[in-house]
Amino acid sequence: MNPKKLFTDDDAVSPVIGVILMVAITVILAAVIASFVLGLGDSTSTTPTADFDFEYNNSGNGNVTITHNTGDTLDGDRVSVLINGEEVSSTYQFGSGDISSGSRTVLDNSSGGLSDKIKGGDTIKVTWTSESGDSSSTLGEYTVPDN
Repeated sequence: MNPKKLFTDDDAVSPVIGVILMVAITVILAAVIASFVLGLGDSTSTTPTADFDFEYNNSGNGNVTITHNTGDTLDGDRVSVLINGEEVSSTYQFGSGDISSGSRTVLDNSSGGLSDKIKGGDTIKVTWTSESGDSSSTLGEYTVPDN
């Protein structure tokens, strides 16, 4: 056995590398085709983009007006208004129609409909829920200032 010839003999290197590359390409192609056939990449939902403005009227009853400034038109059935994590009654929601720029709702402390009056330090959020209900996102958040 000649050690010099053993280290310089590279006859089997090319076929082995070729087989490894062919197997790798086949596995990658099979994974890509399977993802298209099974629809694994289609399960994502896109969160809408919207900008909400919160205006607190501390001289009156402590009302908060929420206005959709800019962004996507939203389905009112998917949008909720929460105060400290609890959804407010439907009276104070945007409604079931489309919510577009300029749409507004007023959280009115004077009407008695809010179970817990809005006070300083409360967090008000506008949230959106996907059609499947699997995901949700906060579109706007406001902390009521202390008087």
